Amino acid sequence: MKTVIRMGGACAALLVAMAVAPAASATEQPAPKGSAPIETTEVRGIKVGADASAETKRIIESNAGVAAAAANVCGSGYTISTGAARYGTYGTTYTWTNGKTTGSGYYDKPICAVFFNDTGSARYMGIRLKTNYTAIPDVQDFGTYSSYAGPVYQSRGYCGQAYSYMKVGSKVVVDNYLRVGSCN
Repeated sequence: MKTVIRMGGACAALLVAMAVAPAASATEQPAPKGSAPIETTEVRGIKVGADASAETKRIIESNAGVAAAAANVCGSGYTISTGAARYGTYGTTYTWTNGKTTGSGYYDKPICAVFFNDTGSARYMGIRLKTNYTAIPDVQDFGTYSSYAGPVYQSRGYCGQAYSYMKVGSKVVVDNYLRVGSCN
């Protein structure tokens, strides 16, 4: 069951107030051999991957409250932004990680993706998250939503892609991919 969150007025203020990053765990686990933590920088109080695009940093800086709300939609621990893309006045996609490694390599980090509806009206839209591992199936959430599509998760999603899609009436207005993380 999905909880719908409207991003206007008092509700947005409440979400921003709830968007306090959790304290670091007192029992941090070392990363598995062959992996490295994600280096981060702060943009208006939000952790962003140091190698995130200038566009990602600009989007977060322009509305840190909405970005923090997107992290809250992903759930506890998803506090490092790996990417953001704004699609005109239609929607904004955010990807987040908790920075922990789920496998044996740097790219084996969990990813959450959310596609926010910025139109103010219910639209047919969706988000699909794929990894860079061809054997792992994509995860997706498509439907008619007034607030957002997702969240969707991949346990080894770093270096994958988030696909965002939206229709207004019969016209496709968003049909884009966002790269997740910095990949070589």
